[in-house]
Amino acid sequence: MINGSRSLLSGLSVVLVVTFSLAALAALAQQQTPAPSPSKDSSAPADKDKNTSVNEKSQVNPQTGISNDRLFYALPNFLSVEATQLPPMTWQQKYKAVARGSFDYVEYPWYAVLSGICQAENCEPGYRQGAAGYAKRYGAYFADGTIENFITSAVLPSILRQDPRYYQLGKGSFMHRTGYAISRMFVTRTDAGGEQFNISEVLGGAISAGVSTYAYHPRADRTVPNTLSVWGTQLGYDTLTAVVKEFWPDIKHWMHRRHQAAFAP
Repeated sequence: MINGSRSLLSGLSVVLVVTFSLAALAALAQQQTPAPSPSKDSSAPADKDKNTSVNEKSQVNPQTGISNDRLFYALPNFLSVEATQLPPMTWQQKYKAVARGSFDYVEYPWYAVLSGICQAENCEPGYRQGAAGYAKRYGAYFADGTIENFITSAVLPSILRQDPRYYQLGKGSFMHRTGYAISRMFVTRTDAGGEQFNISEVLGGAISAGVSTYAYHPRADRTVPNTLSVWGTQLGYDTLTAVVKEFWPDIKHWMHRRHQAAFAP
């Protein structure tokens, strides 16, 4: 499990570098784009386009406070929001949101790819090779992700009354926003709107690592050092994901503007 975790973290590091590059390009493009000259003919459409862009990025259901967004138009991003004032989620809503994301249709091919990489590198040799080995790796990856999602975003947040959503800062310098995204691993909002140590993420990651390691992974991997390694990898994965979530609206807006410019007369 250690080898598989390190391989996954290396791959996610590449994703982070790509995301940073795209976010930096997006910020630079926005800074260099001249402001449109005010006119009666263009002011209304510009405002309409701006509002449409904001709505496309947030897509938050005002009743549940849950987003319909997807990272890179594919991976579920339902617990990321841009609004600062949202109603608290009930425990039923937390469970439904996590279940919706965990069993989304995109998750199945996503875990299939991760399992294929693990199979090719022969991580966790106890699973062996062949179709049976791949099936075991696929089941383990799917179970690992699902267990962690429910413990960190539904079970503990419901018990501790913490808000499992990621609130995008959306303003400030590139480094400031990156630091904010990383800090969300240790600081979270409560259902009452205050801030609190993110027990759900830190402790939840440790619990899920212990459950998965000792429940169904190969016996050779059921050790305390391996459990700690998995825990650290999960925190690293969630940290990288938070950074991607923070800059995804900027990347999407930049891509939208480039698309409009490419097809403009």
